Amino acid sequence: MVKNTIMSMHDQMEHAEQSILHTYNRFPVMFDRGEGCYLYDTEDKKYLDFAAGIAVNALGYHYPGYDEALKAQIDKLTHISNLYYNEPMSEAGEKLVKASGLCKAFFTNSGTEAIEGALKVARKYAYKKYGKDAQKYEIIAMNHSFHGRSMGALSVTGTAHYREPFEPLIGGVKFADFNDLESVKAQITDKTCGIITEVVQGEGGIYPAQKEFLEGLRAICDEKDIVLIFDEVQCGMGRTGNYFAWQGYGVKPDVMSSAKALGCGVPVGAFVLGEKVAETSLEPGDHGTTYGGNPFVCAAVSKVFDIFEEDHILDHVRELTPYLEQKLDELVDRYDVLSTRRGKGFIQGLVVTGVPVGTIVNKALANGLLVISAGSDVLRLVPPLVITKEHIDEMVEKLEKSLA
Repeated sequence: MVKNTIMSMHDQMEHAEQSILHTYNRFPVMFDRGEGCYLYDTEDKKYLDFAAGIAVNALGYHYPGYDEALKAQIDKLTHISNLYYNEPMSEAGEKLVKASGLCKAFFTNSGTEAIEGALKVARKYAYKKYGKDAQKYEIIAMNHSFHGRSMGALSVTGTAHYREPFEPLIGGVKFADFNDLESVKAQITDKTCGIITEVVQGEGGIYPAQKEFLEGLRAICDEKDIVLIFDEVQCGMGRTGNYFAWQGYGVKPDVMSSAKALGCGVPVGAFVLGEKVAETSLEPGDHGTTYGGNPFVCAAVSKVFDIFEEDHILDHVRELTPYLEQKLDELVDRYDVLSTRRGKGFIQGLVVTGVPVGTIVNKALANGLLVISAGSDVLRLVPPLVITKEHIDEMVEKLEKSLA
């Protein structure tokens, strides 16, 4: 059944281009609705979703209880500002702090805003503890990282082509190599106040951190009183089988950023502080947001944590990961165009050789499968966390058609 009888999907896309700023080279499809782990376009074609809105829709679409919680909150209150308390924020904050094992949370509207807050925490901690004259303001970030597109987050994004058109960015940022502890040590000075890294590099090509690397960063930061920031925006909220990827390594940060699957579809992020920096960093007047932590998005966050606990979502990811990895490894063995697999849990990448990765992404779309790319040559799979073996088998079937 074709729902839209007035405009074709092509015409709908052309209509969007007339008013929407062209900052994305969008795929030639307009989606209308979702159900479970599937999406349907405006001409009613069905797609298996292994992109999840770029790792956002961890529960797929219309997961039991999620929609109802949001609808109930709409009927009560959606926004009041941070000048007042609201109950959903209190509940969501409690659950986020408990899940992370950290101390205090600040809700934002996005991942890039969470990174901005984390950077301010690092600088304010050094300012309060050592004073202005100490000039401890330098941040060490990783090459090939991605932390967002606002000016601060962009400043610590380790990919030159993202930064160059907008330079000069904020100063005092140095770059080291991911998983190379010696390169980090080489950048440390008496002005270093923070080190930031993804636990699994996402946009850079799906590179998980090595345990020794994270342990080494923690040791350096403890020794030199540097704030350690882990960016969990994409790899967090259950995607690796733990609430946050760093928990699988046993290395706790001083500050953590979260977003994407934190609200499973509503615009919400957060940065979460450990006790040391929570006590000695941001104070009233240092940071704020009009929309962040509003009752609507926090009702979503609160319900997401409830669902994760009640339906054992983390256990499901851990149980199904070996099957997903086995099927992907079998694809690598069968197809010369795939050279290797990288990833953890439900954030996986297949390295493509010989053809542009975009060619495979587009073929998959035509075959009713949503996958996306990472870096210049990686096919990225970040499905909803509620997929089944049957969904994995269907993904393999559709992807094989796209690799032929």
